[in-house]
Amino acid sequence: MSGRARLTLCAWAATLLASCALLPLVDPATWILQAAALLGIQSGVGALTRRVPLARALTVAAQTVVTLMLLTLTFAHGQAIAGIIPGPEAFGHFADLLQRGSDDVARYAIPAPLSDGIRLMLIGGVLIIGLMVDTLAVTFRSAAPAGLPLLALYSVAAGLADGAADWLWFLAAAAGYLMLLLAEGRERLSQWGRVFGGTARSGGGEPGPVAPIRTGRRIGAVALGVALVVPLLPLPAIQGGLLDSARTGVGVGTGGGGTISAVNPLVSLRDSLNVDEDRQVLSLRTSTSDISDLYLRIVSLDDFDGTTWKPSKRHIVAVPDELPTPPGLGPDVRRSAVRTQVSAADWYAQDWLPMPYPPSGVKIKGNWRYEPVGMTLVGDHGQKTRGATYEVTSLDVQPTAEQLEDAPAPPESLRSQYTKVPDSLPSVVSRTAREVTKGSTSDYERAVKLQDYFAVTGGFTYDTEVEVGTGPDAIARFLRDKQGFCVHFSFAMASMARTLGIPARVAVGFAPGSPQADGSVSVGLKDAHAWPELYFEGVGWTRFEPTPNRGTTPAYTLPDTPGSTLPDLPQASRSANAAPSTAPSASASCSAEQKKIEGCSGALPLDPGQSDDAGPPWYKILWWTLLGVAAVVLPLLPMLWRFRRRSVRLASAQHTASATGLARERGKERGGERYAGEVSVEAPPGEVASKQASEVAVGHVLAVWRELTDTAWDYGIVPDDALTPRKAAARIVRLGELDEPTAASVHRVAGAVEQVLFAPQPRAETGLADDVRRLRAALRSKAGWTTRLRAVVAPRSAVRAVWDLSDRWTSLKARSAARWAELLRRPSGQQSG
Repeated sequence: MSGRARLTLCAWAATLLASCALLPLVDPATWILQAAALLGIQSGVGALTRRVPLARALTVAAQTVVTLMLLTLTFAHGQAIAGIIPGPEAFGHFADLLQRGSDDVARYAIPAPLSDGIRLMLIGGVLIIGLMVDTLAVTFRSAAPAGLPLLALYSVAAGLADGAADWLWFLAAAAGYLMLLLAEGRERLSQWGRVFGGTARSGGGEPGPVAPIRTGRRIGAVALGVALVVPLLPLPAIQGGLLDSARTGVGVGTGGGGTISAVNPLVSLRDSLNVDEDRQVLSLRTSTSDISDLYLRIVSLDDFDGTTWKPSKRHIVAVPDELPTPPGLGPDVRRSAVRTQVSAADWYAQDWLPMPYPPSGVKIKGNWRYEPVGMTLVGDHGQKTRGATYEVTSLDVQPTAEQLEDAPAPPESLRSQYTKVPDSLPSVVSRTAREVTKGSTSDYERAVKLQDYFAVTGGFTYDTEVEVGTGPDAIARFLRDKQGFCVHFSFAMASMARTLGIPARVAVGFAPGSPQADGSVSVGLKDAHAWPELYFEGVGWTRFEPTPNRGTTPAYTLPDTPGSTLPDLPQASRSANAAPSTAPSASASCSAEQKKIEGCSGALPLDPGQSDDAGPPWYKILWWTLLGVAAVVLPLLPMLWRFRRRSVRLASAQHTASATGLARERGKERGGERYAGEVSVEAPPGEVASKQASEVAVGHVLAVWRELTDTAWDYGIVPDDALTPRKAAARIVRLGELDEPTAASVHRVAGAVEQVLFAPQPRAETGLADDVRRLRAALRSKAGWTTRLRAVVAPRSAVRAVWDLSDRWTSLKARSAARWAELLRRPSGQQSG
């Protein structure tokens, strides 16, 4: 294996070993196999282009194009041209996948499920790092700086993972980098000759590793050992580091403004839910005597993409001393002020602050910012709820059924924003909503009927063991199977309400907790809950409870008179004086596997086999990959063939003199031995040497002459094989309008051709390759840009490749025919019949 090939293989292996640090982040880890295959193709393209050889920039460009095509084939083949060439739709699909991957990263606990978005981020990131490593270490022959992208890849993985095997991934990444350095050092030493050569491994064996390489291996092993052992020693440590600031901050500036991105707030909550016991999350002391409506709201999810709900990107500001009146709340609606003191557990780390809704004032220390639309508080620059104690003044809004029944239409701006549903939402959702609410005369009556459908009359059951998935048919599957937990019920009711033109969103937080003997209220993990909020002008955002046997049914949805047509809905499953429920909520009893497949917060049921984003089988990927590589390489074959042929011809010219001398020396050494294939065994040494020198000179000089005429051909001067070399050179000078130095170079090459063809003792000419390069530069400077482009991309002289193939095919057929004739010929003297 050549040194460059060994260095390419080591760059591939080093990137792959560093990528292993990402394995603990997702489950399953099968993505690493696909990444290794695509990375191998990327490295192979680099090896081929360097062998042509191409310019360094063209090598990197070719690898970049092939990498993009590989990603297109793997993730966006349905949106690409011919399944592999990316277009606007493919890039749009990439952006959508990356957004979904970003949401998934924020939504899931580690290890996260291998969704298409996360898979694109992993494989795409590995390919980008691999391209950087290959470019630095192999293309530019500088392996040391290639450690920076490898370090970046490992640092990202180490910053997210938290496991006992972190040292193993460090060892793998460091070993890969040292292997890359060793390969580069070995290649450099090999160019110095055998000065550092070592003794053979065994008698008659090949020489072993040179001394510097053995020393490098020992130093590398010691460095790895020190790096692994030193962190275990009780040494003083410096707090903070380069990456500390990279993990914090949701706002911009000093607190007066900024934005918060659409990150699902259930990340920390879901991490806490991966326990079997009902641990206390919050402890409350409140001024109200009835805690049945004391829901602690974390955040509202108002962006619906057809699969899941998430918070929109909102502008955040400094927390005002007094929060404004909630939107839509009119003065004639009954309300009372409630003061609640909240203490968060030391282990509960949440970015969003749980509060009763709607809050009118918050007293809390730390870096908190206010999001006015959702009336929520979010931590800034790493601020979390861990161990926080705060006081919230909120409004206990008590609308009547009549006020909700008579609510006017909401503002058009609010209505258009909160009634959006994606086109991918199955029609069964809106159809079921219309069937359930048939005959209703107001949005309020429709909302109550939807709540009643899920909680009482629809035949739905509360089940935390439902198999879930993701996809556009998630809600349709839930409506068909009629099994799920709070996330399913709230997502489905909000979606159906939007199809009826009722503004809706989903709130995430905690249901009312359990009163304690000391007068406090304990809110545990099993109180985690999600519920829909619907907007009514004059009242504002109003809570509904569609989940059976969870939370409390709002009083304003219950009938006031015996003759009401609205059926009785179930009362609170946990009253203020009741003991804690033993039935886990949706979030509370989520297993680790459910969390991975978005069972607690992100999705509604769907058969995973029906996902539209499932990747193609491996054999299809391989086929399309080969087809894509062919689609890229075939149009470039004339250019690649021409680059290769020029490189071989000019390299032969540089070694003409040395090769001629070598042939003479070998002729003297071998005496009468056959060397050139045409010299008799009995020929004397002098004749052998002369014959060998003549053949070497003829072959090299004729190759240079052919390169000169082909170069002129590429720029429009068609060769005329009927002319002598001298006349052909004069024709090129005349048609090319060459200057005197360039003309002299062309005539010098023609003279060398006449020497090797006609002189009894041809002499070796030096500098012929430079003469050809001078001609090419002169023709290029005089040609237009179209001629220059064609000379590179579609050179006319590349037709010689077809002629060569034709000649070889004719020769092969002739040899085959002669061989068959010889086989069929009867031996001499054999008589017939």
